[in-house]
Amino acid sequence: VQLQASGGGLVQAGGSLRLSCAASERTFRSYRMGWFRQAPGKERAFLAAITWNGATTYYADSVKGRFTISRDNAKNTVYLQMNSLKPEDTAVYYCAAGIIANPNSGYDYWGQGTQVTVSS
Repeated sequence: VQLQASGGGLVQAGGSLRLSCAASERTFRSYRMGWFRQAPGKERAFLAAITWNGATTYYADSVKGRFTISRDNAKNTVYLQMNSLKPEDTAVYYCAAGIIANPNSGYDYWGQGTQVTVSS
């Protein structure tokens, strides 16, 4: 599975962005999908995950209430809606796919990353 993340950019604090991650295969609907981010000098961190049918979502405490993960299996795409952005949200954001993935680990495929920069 190839994953293509997009939607990053520069936004002011308090603003919003929506990231998209398009998958290359129709088997996308079989995968649990997740979003992660990596800030400079820090380890990659789990943000959110969604089950194959969208019935269950998981969030890191740092983004709960501000970020929303969703998916459209007909479009082979998963989204991350990010609201009330803060400068500390600045990072490269990655999407990931896994068949037997825990919400925050065990993913088999990764996208190339998209840069999000939040200015104060």
